[in-house]
Amino acid sequence: MAALKDLATEERRDLADFLDTLTDDEWTRPSLCPGWSVRDVAGHVPSYDLLGWPALLSLFARSRFSLSRCNQAGVDRSRRQSTDELVATLRAHAVPRGVTTMFGSAIALTDAVIHHQDIRRALDRPRVVPEERLVAALDFTPRARALPAPTNIRGLRAVATDVDWSHGTGPEVRGPGEAILVALAGRESGLADLTGPGLDILAARLRR
Repeated sequence: MAALKDLATEERRDLADFLDTLTDDEWTRPSLCPGWSVRDVAGHVPSYDLLGWPALLSLFARSRFSLSRCNQAGVDRSRRQSTDELVATLRAHAVPRGVTTMFGSAIALTDAVIHHQDIRRALDRPRVVPEERLVAALDFTPRARALPAPTNIRGLRAVATDVDWSHGTGPEVRGPGEAILVALAGRESGLADLTGPGLDILAARLRR
């Protein structure tokens, strides 16, 4: 397997290439992230890479150690940029740095894959996520405390039907790996592509 840092870099560059194809209208449409447009998600992806450790600690202190407030602060900063500047920033920070390099850059990779799909699914512009990136993101997601995934998958067994990946024990949820990934990350959009006796449990957790 390629290094996670390299996979994250490839994912961010693919996202930048895709963003270059969007119309003005598509940039302003809602993403799967509540309250965030497509351009907001694009601005969020490299937002933590822009910060050195002192600036990051200061941000968390100002945000009273709320990750959601930290995320929103980055989006608010990005709203001052044009869409061309957003893409340029993403390309300039394609290689993970700072806090996103933790866990071998699994944070950067998983965040980029999920947010890429937040945009793709919202715009009905599907893609096949490269298998190596998808499996690596799936491996990390159940233990990613910044996501609801550890709670969403608790007591369930998730099985991807298109890649070699499974996790957990209990009632089974089956389907494409990409749909499992976005569902575990809290996106109800993924539920339509999943089946299995554990699906109702997962759906109830996402809809709480």
